[in-house]
Amino acid sequence: MEKDIGRIPKNDQSEIVIRVDDFGGNRGLTIREFVKSENYTGFTKAGVRIKSEDFLKFKEMINSIDVEEMKDPASDGTEQETLDSLEEDVAPKEEQDVNPDEMPDY
Repeated sequence: MEKDIGRIPKNDQSEIVIRVDDFGGNRGLTIREFVKSENYTGFTKAGVRIKSEDFLKFKEMINSIDVEEMKDPASDGTEQETLDSLEEDVAPKEEQDVNPDEMPDY
């Protein structure tokens, strides 16, 4: 099973791919670089894999980051508008209480 969650452009020839997949019979979240070039098209070795049993811990860590912490101060002292526009474009999903005991065992 492979399910692409999203892609983030890195440059003209590569992007970061986030997907849920099975690797070696184990389900997990994979975040890897995908390259499109004359010499090679496909995933590189660069990336990380989060095991399904560690996903809730990973999600909690990511969700604990405040968007304000990700803003870079511009050289003139004002905040960049990139994250502000991102917040407007992304509608928050409803949070669901997840009981780890009720999650499927992959």
